[in-house]
Amino acid sequence: MQTLRGTAEHLIRTGWRFWLLGLCKALVPLQAAWVAFSQPVPASCDQLLIQLLLCGSLAVAAAGLAHHWLVSSLLYPLGPSAIVASLCGLLVLLGLGLVPPARCLFALSVPTLGTAQGRRLLLSWSTATLAVTMVPNVLANVGAAGQVLRCVTEGSLESLLNTTHHLHMASRALNPTGRGLTIQAQGNGSVFRLHMLKVTQQVLEDFSDLESLAQAAALGIQRVVTGLFLLGLLVNSARYLHCYLTDLRFDNVYATRKLARQLEEAGATHLLASPPAWLLRAAWPRLSQAELLSCLLRLGLLTLLLVATAVTVATDHVAFLLAQAAVDWAQKLPAVPITLMVKYDAVYTILDFVPFLFNQPPLEKPFHSAHKSLQWELRFTAPGCPLLPARRPLRAAPLAAGLLQLLAGATILLETYARRLRHTIAASFFTAQEARRARHLHARLQLRYDRHRGQQPPLQAPS
Repeated sequence: MQTLRGTAEHLIRTGWRFWLLGLCKALVPLQAAWVAFSQPVPASCDQLLIQLLLCGSLAVAAAGLAHHWLVSSLLYPLGPSAIVASLCGLLVLLGLGLVPPARCLFALSVPTLGTAQGRRLLLSWSTATLAVTMVPNVLANVGAAGQVLRCVTEGSLESLLNTTHHLHMASRALNPTGRGLTIQAQGNGSVFRLHMLKVTQQVLEDFSDLESLAQAAALGIQRVVTGLFLLGLLVNSARYLHCYLTDLRFDNVYATRKLARQLEEAGATHLLASPPAWLLRAAWPRLSQAELLSCLLRLGLLTLLLVATAVTVATDHVAFLLAQAAVDWAQKLPAVPITLMVKYDAVYTILDFVPFLFNQPPLEKPFHSAHKSLQWELRFTAPGCPLLPARRPLRAAPLAAGLLQLLAGATILLETYARRLRHTIAASFFTAQEARRARHLHARLQLRYDRHRGQQPPLQAPS
């Protein structure tokens, strides 16, 4: 038993060792590519080739994503979208290949997506996706229910007028004795019917205009907000790079390897023996208590947005179910057959008091007899009024919005790591500036250490 256990442990350790070795070998070309990409001037032909390949790949990817985004999300035409995407790819290629700070800015924009600015961009995309798809869908289902109301109103009105017409024909069948019986509709039935049709048609047109207006407004807001947030993303990255290059105290709270090397060379490793609370280890995966509390508070706020999204999706489904039920109910309304049989027999008697004296029934003689049968149908929906089908809720839009919101929630947890990654990227591109920042942090730690020693009470001499 112990032999089997030892063999299993040996196999696990061997597999773990091979996995680490393979991971290290896989990271070697990635590290070489990153070194070549972050060099202002390539040191060799290999670095130049790698840099050109990376810049070309990023330009093609940026052009493809821009084209897909313009066509699918913002609903621009194919021709202008292709031209704009091509110009975008060309500008990215020229900027990354010829301007080293542009490469740094492009690299900084990726972790910036994990900060508050990127989270706002993701949430704006999510909200715009829901607004563009669900608001017109809800209005279309309300319009379908309104069409049911129109058809039922029109059909009931026609049936009422038709019934009045047949009753009038039945009264005419009693002529000449039924001339005193008059059945007719008060007012002009055609005018009343046209008025009802105009009212219902106006209501449906208002709903259609509201649907078009809501869709256009949501699309316009999505375009404007997305453009502003993308511009804000680039401006935020540029501001970080500017502050990193001009202010030695900006985001200089990381205990990096360069700082540890400088302290070791200066013989001042004791400065990190009791580090201050604001000093963070750049490669340390754990979050501080303040960072964890901030993440939990932001996740709570994001949960409210998820609840609002769920309510919006539920509203869309409820509107669809109500519209579908109304349409099905209207389609299943039966035509009620009506048969009106008119039977009129008129008789008269002469000197009917004489038979009464002899306790005999009076002698009746027929005067007029009328028999007529009328048939028609009561239809509660007008035959010429088409019922609009209920529009099913789109599944892709809520899934995409939920995925974007989950990504926004992930950025809350990864925001601290994104900030550390921004510092690491800037340090890779500007090594001389990072050395100056490390010396500044060294002096700051030394000053704190000297102040701390000066506040300590002097040691008493032993008696």
